[in-house]
Order: sequence, then C-alpha cells, then structure tokens
Amino acid sequence: MKILGIETSCDETAIAILECKGDEKHAEFIVLGNALLSQIDIHREYGGVFPALAKREHAKNLVPILEAALEEAELLHEDTPIIPEETRHKLSEILAREPGLSEAFFEFISECEPPEIDVIAVTAGPGLEPALWVGINFAKALALVWNKPLVAVNHMEGHVIAALASGNHVASLREDHDAKAALASSNHAAPPLAGSGVTDTLEIKDIEFPVLALLISGGHTELVLMKEWLQYELIGATRDDAVGEAFDKVARMLGLPYPGGPEISRLAEESRRKTSETLFKLPRPMLHDATCDFSFAGLKTSVLYLLKTRTDLNEREKQSIAHEFENAVTDVLWKKTSRALGETGAQTLVIGGGVSVNTHIRRTFTENIKEENPEVALRIPSAALTTDNAIMIALAGFYRAQRKEFKTEILANGNLPLAQKA
Repeated sequence: MKILGIETSCDETAIAILECKGDEKHAEFIVLGNALLSQIDIHREYGGVFPALAKREHAKNLVPILEAALEEAELLHEDTPIIPEETRHKLSEILAREPGLSEAFFEFISECEPPEIDVIAVTAGPGLEPALWVGINFAKALALVWNKPLVAVNHMEGHVIAALASGNHVASLREDHDAKAALASSNHAAPPLAGSGVTDTLEIKDIEFPVLALLISGGHTELVLMKEWLQYELIGATRDDAVGEAFDKVARMLGLPYPGGPEISRLAEESRRKTSETLFKLPRPMLHDATCDFSFAGLKTSVLYLLKTRTDLNEREKQSIAHEFENAVTDVLWKKTSRALGETGAQTLVIGGGVSVNTHIRRTFTENIKEENPEVALRIPSAALTTDNAIMIALAGFYRAQRKEFKTEILANGNLPLAQKA
C-alpha cells in the first residue's frame, strides 16, 4: 500500500509518500518521497503564526511540494490525461475557497498522469482552521481526480505513531537534522530527508500495551493512554498554557526571537556547560498535586515578576533564567509522567510533539526511565519527525486505512481532541 500524507495544520507545508507493508502488529514503512517547506521566516516578525498568511502560503506551495515528493518517489510522470468536464466542475467547487491553489492544481493535473497511490491521508485537526482547510480541500480534489480513497488523521495521533515508528532506540531516520534543523528557520523547499538518494525505513513492531504518550507542543500538553491500537483515554492535560506556548512567552520576555523554544534551549545549554547551579529559583507548578494535570501560566508569571526586579540583565543572567525555566518545565513533565506510568501500568512511553526535540527533556527522560522505570520502553521521535511533518500523517493514515475508515467528507476542526477523560 502506498499512502500520500498531507500536513498543513500550522506553518509547515508537507507532503510525504510511504510504501506500507504489514498490519497493526508488525508494519514496515519505506519513505519514498518527503518534502517540507517551513514558513517560520514569514511569521517571525509577528512573534507567532499569523493564520491568514499561513493559509496563503499553503495554497501557494502545495502543488510544488507535491511535485517534489512525487519526483523523489519516482512517481511523477508527464502526460495529458483527459479530465471529464463534470469532474472539472466538481474540482472547481472543492477548490472554490482556495483561489491561490486552484490555478496551479488544474495545471498540474492536466500535465501529469495519476500516480500509483493507494490512499490519501490528510490532517483534519487540531490546528489553525484556515490552514487545515487548504490541505483538506487539496486532498479532496486529489482523491476525486485520482479516484483514491481518503482518510482523515488527527495531528496528535500522528505524533504518537511517529514516536512508535522511530524511537530513541531505533534511529532509522538520519540524525543529521538536529534540534535546529527540526525547527528550521529557513524558508526553503528542500525536503529534510531527500536529496541524498537514501531510502529510510521505519518499523513498528512488538509494541507493549498500554502505551502512555506525553504530547508536548505549542498548543498541547497532554498525557494520553493508548489501551490498544487507536483506542485513547486522556489521563492529564494543561489547565492553561501549553508547554511550547510557555517557552515562546518566556523567550519574548527575555528579548529572544521567535520561535522561542530553540532559543531558550540554546541559552540553557550554554549555562549547563558552565555549571549545574542556577542564579535564580522558579516554582514547579502542581508538582505535588494528586492529578496528572499541568499548569504553566504561573511559571511564566514568575519569570515576569523576576524580570521586573532585573531591568538590565547580563548574558549570564539570561542564560541562568533559561536554565532554571527549562529545569522547572522538565521537572513537572517528568513528575506528572512518572505518576501516570504508575497509575496506568503503561509498558511503553512515547514523547511526541514539537517540544520533544528539546535536548534537556530528551536527556532527562532517557536517564530517569533507565534509573526508575527500566521495564518501560521509551520511544522518542527522531528529530526530523518532531516537527509538523507529513511522514507522521501517512503513518497514522496507514492504520486508519487498515480499518477502512475512508471519508467522503472531512471537516477541519481546530480543536479536534485525540482523547477524552474516562
């Protein structure tokens, strides 16, 4: 089965093509083509992602990104297929909301034959709804003109499956894409895994259930239990700011550029190279609370109050604040995750989402699992799979396709939950 995945939930336009073999118990995935374009440079001046701009850029870049992925997969073949007028009319209706995309789409389908794709998977949410709609409408148009089934994917499920597929003990994807590359600030169309002719293989097998997932990103901080394949229960969640949001807000307080997470991490690591001690102490919100919920708004506010007493920070003080903030976040994440492991009896722990690329978080969890929970299998994604990529959408799409969860209509849902509390 060949699956084409499409991801447009935020500020990265991504398309990947995977050849999938096997079933839920043991599956192998070959990355045939993978193309991603980041919009970070465009949004940097706003200090965050501007939805209208994200939608515009997705519409402009989806066709070139598709062509790049198909070409890498050796599935791009020129031809002049005959498209019935009725089909053209339906396509026009689907793409009516995407004027920036429609012209390029019709030019593409008029010059290239349908590729050997079996299923199309697309992100339905969560994310920015204007951005999601562009990807969904593009996927619907492709499914119609190519006569292929369509599956909807929850973006957060993609992060879970990606972690299960790579993991810190299965470094199948090339690791030359470090934290900075994973959150690349360059606006280019060069796919992160393409260009070298190397074919990457991912594998999912011998998963021990239940699986506990810590999902940490700009919009999410959740502990989700996967009892069996694709059966989820929410164990804990943030009551206010997501962890990635807290990183970005603290970075702005320190005068650091967007995105703030890599900048905080850079300063913190510079401080750690000098000393394990910090000049300041910050609270660990809800650390001893009996639930598995999180709160980061108070931690952010503590940094704000600290800065009010330090109007002229030197570089050493900035580094130390970043160091202590990152320590506080990581302490809370580990404490809550450890509690959830004990309460659920989870045999596998995965960490997914953009913040999972953080060096200190990865290091701390790896060391703590080894020391405190050696019976638990820890899986953290390769750096290239922490960002909003299409490989993870294709991976999750495979499992949904296995269950024949094909859709004729998909609606964008910016707040689409992966799980509910029992």
